Amino acid sequence: MDKMTVRDIELSGVRVLLRVDFNVPLAGDAITDDTRIRAALPTLEYMLSCNPRAIILMSHLGRPKGEIVPDMSLAPVAPALAQLLGRPVAFADNCIGSAVDDALRDLPDGGLLLLENTRFHAGESENDPQFAAELARRGDVFVNDAFGTAHRAHASNVGVSAHLTAVAGILLEKEITYLATLLENPARPFVAILGGAKVSGKIDVIDALISKVDKLLVGGGMANTFFAAQGRDMADSLVEREALDIARAALDRAGAKLVLPLDQVIADAFSNDAAQSVIAASDDVPAGWQSLDIGPATGEKFAHVLHGAKTVVWNGPMGVFELPSFAAGTIGIAQALAHETARGATTVVGGGDSAAAVEQAGLAAQMSHISTGGGASLELLEGKQLPGIAALSER
Repeated sequence: MDKMTVRDIELSGVRVLLRVDFNVPLAGDAITDDTRIRAALPTLEYMLSCNPRAIILMSHLGRPKGEIVPDMSLAPVAPALAQLLGRPVAFADNCIGSAVDDALRDLPDGGLLLLENTRFHAGESENDPQFAAELARRGDVFVNDAFGTAHRAHASNVGVSAHLTAVAGILLEKEITYLATLLENPARPFVAILGGAKVSGKIDVIDALISKVDKLLVGGGMANTFFAAQGRDMADSLVEREALDIARAALDRAGAKLVLPLDQVIADAFSNDAAQSVIAASDDVPAGWQSLDIGPATGEKFAHVLHGAKTVVWNGPMGVFELPSFAAGTIGIAQALAHETARGATTVVGGGDSAAAVEQAGLAAQMSHISTGGGASLELLEGKQLPGIAALSER
């Protein structure tokens, strides 16, 4: 890795400005999933062992669009982080101005301060230079550990780097190592699995991966669009009609590398209690029915392709896994990846729904790496340079 990391700089006695991704789901003041908070702990624990003067944490939460939205306050995160670290975490009710200065004045040596949602200010998403300078002026060094926003050129992850030495945290370094470095020279066979709803959002990923992978397995709503592009009647299934030409072109380019489902689980309604049936991929979907998961023959086929793989990258579920009746295909993929990990394969799960599915299946610990960023991981898979990474200081 050619970027500096938190291990390359002196932290003793300095104020560290740390960008984290604490964009966690909330139910009132309760955090319903603290995965992203726990992901930041290795960096925080390392920095604390270096005796800094203070650690100032910045994050966004939700999309308040430059307005103060009380339901998107980071206030509930401070006590949650304090409990995980076993030490106090102060909270400032703004990310700039006197609220931050007052909180820092009261902070003991080695203390932690969490700032309020950076997106409460329009200058964050606009990467406004003045806003970035105001964020930066309280730090001596800048550590970026927020991979989930690395594909955004915002003030708190890009703008501040114009004012401070900017280095990667341990989580961001791990993400770069797995998702970028891994793709440069993957151990083979190299298999990619793509799912989720849309072909259009992942067509650049397909184009980038086709030249690198040995096989590309496609499931989820994406497969419906490919089937429709081949002339199959998909009835009420989710199909991107505007992406049919894109899908046909991708099929032509990919050839035998791209593997579509052999069968599908269809239902007469988008409901966990709907009547369901399994049909072959060569059959039309009956009127009033829709495809909601890959079928059992596909699960076996995909597991067979994965067997013996040395590198696997997975982004996107195989069906509507949030409905238990249609989660079997996605869980089956998670189980197959866990099996290959145990056999020595490197298995990388992209963020978003596929990461949630692996957690739901109880198999997260059996993957080599689960990315914390959905959009960022997709852009890295496309081979794009991410602004948040490009802004880091070179070694």
